[in-house]
Amino acid sequence: MKGNYNIIFMGTPEFAVPSLIALHESSHHLSLVVTQPDRPKGRGRKVIPPPVKQTAIDLGYTIIQPDSVRNEEFIKCIKQHRPDFLVVVAYGHILSKNTLQVPRVGTINLHASLLPKYRGPAPIQWSIINGEAVTGVTTMLMDEGLDTGDILLSAEEKISPADTSASLHARLAELGAKLLVETLNRFLDGNIIPVPQNHTQASNAPLLKKSDGQIDWDVPAEKISAFIRGLTPWPGAFTFHGSNRLKIFSAKSIDTEVAEVPGTIVKGFADELRVATGKGILSILEIQGASGKRLKVADFLRGYRLPPGTLLK
Repeated sequence: MKGNYNIIFMGTPEFAVPSLIALHESSHHLSLVVTQPDRPKGRGRKVIPPPVKQTAIDLGYTIIQPDSVRNEEFIKCIKQHRPDFLVVVAYGHILSKNTLQVPRVGTINLHASLLPKYRGPAPIQWSIINGEAVTGVTTMLMDEGLDTGDILLSAEEKISPADTSASLHARLAELGAKLLVETLNRFLDGNIIPVPQNHTQASNAPLLKKSDGQIDWDVPAEKISAFIRGLTPWPGAFTFHGSNRLKIFSAKSIDTEVAEVPGTIVKGFADELRVATGKGILSILEIQGASGKRLKVADFLRGYRLPPGTLLK
């Protein structure tokens, strides 16, 4: 392998940070980092820079944060760097044809699924929600569609029964960073062949909103458990006791016959919270009240009464 590429990196959230670091440590040259503008976060609405910006500052890179990547000013700016590649990792916007035409070789995108499965912004959450045993990461040549470009390389990652979207997110971010550098190196070696996606096998992973986290107790307990893990930490799974919103962080399914209406709290030990579902029982392990903090269920039940027969919605 001889030489290296001149790269413009585009990324925003924590998932993109390992890729930025991996490129920094590689033989390739990063001439510019593009990330989204600082935005208000949390209850205090304090304006916070995105994780990629924070890391890029620490590494000493030039950073731009355009409000739009579809205007001539942005395109003119990146043209000045004469990149061989744009490398895009969870940047947050689809790039225009004019932008994709800027790099000499192409635009590489890292996606957190085994494409063409789970195209879209929430592949990690949906892979857990849907009970997949295996997922992975894919590098592709970016086109104007949503995760529809030709596949370059992919790597698999098993999903454990204990995985949340947070734990899987961390492993896929690291796996993707390695795959990204391997992809660039194989381009240099002339040892990579883009393969068109089979669009008939495509599935979608749409954006999740806070309102999507409400638990449907008519669903089997095993699926509710996967739903909770997939939505932890974002957007979070929840249910209602009257008007009180209860956030569920972890639970386990119990395969047993149940006669109660789904959503009904059934009798268990004093330190347990068991809920009837469409099939089986869900034993809640960690929970948070509307104005409280995340607690083990035994600690929560010392201060919040939920007797058998109570109906959750």
